[in-house]
Amino acid sequence: MRKKQRKRTADRATRHEQSAPVSNLYRPASALDVLQWPVIGRFLRWRQGRLVLQSLLLLAAVLLVVDGLTGPQSAARNLATVAPWVHFRGLVVLILLLAGNLFCMACPFALPRTLGKRFSRGRNFPRVLRNKWLAIASLFTLFLLYEWLDLWASPWLTAWLIIAYFVASFLLEAAFRESAFCKYLCPLGSFNFVYATSAPTQIGVKDAEMCRHCVGHECVNGSYATSPLLRLDDIPGGQVEVRHGPQGTPGCGTSLFAPQIRSNLDCTLCLDCVRACPHDNIGLMARRPGRELLQPGAWPQRFDVSILVILLAAMGLTNAFGMVSPVYALQESLAETFNLRNELIILLLVFGITSLLLPTLLVLLAAQLGRLLSGSLRKHNLRSTVAAFAPSFVPFGLGVWIAHYTFHLLLAPFSFIPVLQEFLGQNGDWARFGTSLDQTLIGLVQLVAIAGGLVWSLLIAQRVATRMYRLDAVPGMLPWALLLLAIAFIAVWIFSQPMEMRGSILFS
Repeated sequence: MRKKQRKRTADRATRHEQSAPVSNLYRPASALDVLQWPVIGRFLRWRQGRLVLQSLLLLAAVLLVVDGLTGPQSAARNLATVAPWVHFRGLVVLILLLAGNLFCMACPFALPRTLGKRFSRGRNFPRVLRNKWLAIASLFTLFLLYEWLDLWASPWLTAWLIIAYFVASFLLEAAFRESAFCKYLCPLGSFNFVYATSAPTQIGVKDAEMCRHCVGHECVNGSYATSPLLRLDDIPGGQVEVRHGPQGTPGCGTSLFAPQIRSNLDCTLCLDCVRACPHDNIGLMARRPGRELLQPGAWPQRFDVSILVILLAAMGLTNAFGMVSPVYALQESLAETFNLRNELIILLLVFGITSLLLPTLLVLLAAQLGRLLSGSLRKHNLRSTVAAFAPSFVPFGLGVWIAHYTFHLLLAPFSFIPVLQEFLGQNGDWARFGTSLDQTLIGLVQLVAIAGGLVWSLLIAQRVATRMYRLDAVPGMLPWALLLLAIAFIAVWIFSQPMEMRGSILFS
């Protein structure tokens, strides 16, 4: 029995996404492990730590659903619209920048994983769907529905969207072995994965030699077993007993092998790898913010990953563009020109072109021009060129989303308090908590976010061009720099427009 279990765990580790041999291990260049901090670290390492966080957000989700379905259908006075569309989004982008993917760590939608696995038959997710194309489609669909159905203004629809999240998570977790919902479908997770790459923390191993001697690879396989199992590992320092059993911890839900993690992409920060490791060899390491954006080979050299990163930045512009008056003029023009009367088709044209088609064509054009100007048409193909420059779109995209979402947050930073008071049957103190911050200050925050993201993106693009093209770095980078500058000017123009639901102007 013991030999069969050892063979099973070893085989499973081989099947998972280990793009490099076990000898090719990676460790963040930091000795600071957040999990060793006195209070925070102890709580995060605690077996029930994540469950506590998830339970709190589950309670919040239940309150949103209840108020959304039964409360007042005024968007400004309902928790279902105020909390997620105003406060949650602004907090998420700031937390991603400052700490990492803490929302996925505490995500209540991941709770069905435990229940779903009880019904799981261990099927693999279809190979043709093991990429980010489905994530791109789900992101675009969510943003399109947000505009078409005015989700920000409908507590009832927002409540049903939350319910749909729970149902989809349960069904996919019950049907497939890995956390397919988180890794391949969830638009919130995809957003968090991309912008967590700029975070100052990352899962890493403390001692690479210990990982080379580990037999079970519990970080990815887990330490759960239906019946107790004992194994002896010969690691540096001597033999260690490794126990599996019903009280064990599941392995990484997204099939990441901890010693080879070079990026926050696909990492939900669940810390199951930390709790499952029998040798206490995995930590949440501090690192230079955005370190992986400058590290060659940190990301898969695939079109789907690269396009996801680039299109997410474009969707940030499109999402903001959907709230200014020129978008309505554009929609009316399309309706008259093509004799269209269906709003969904018009929105599909507008946002399909601006979020998907045009950004993809411009990126491919920039890559081709960069190869041509640098004389590297034969040395670097189109896919590898796009993949190399894709990380440079992360800071700018994050800057756009910060400018957009924190604007909502700062426009009414404490509005959830009177809404919560009314939900509890009290009189909402709107005079005290319904005020906005100074609009000039809000405009300055937007400008700093856009400018800071642009500068950071240009620095990354410059480093990539120098690494790839060396003496021809300037002409090779020129198309990318012009593209980043162009979309930055578009961002400033969009945020300088009077915006629906905002009522203020950047720089005013």
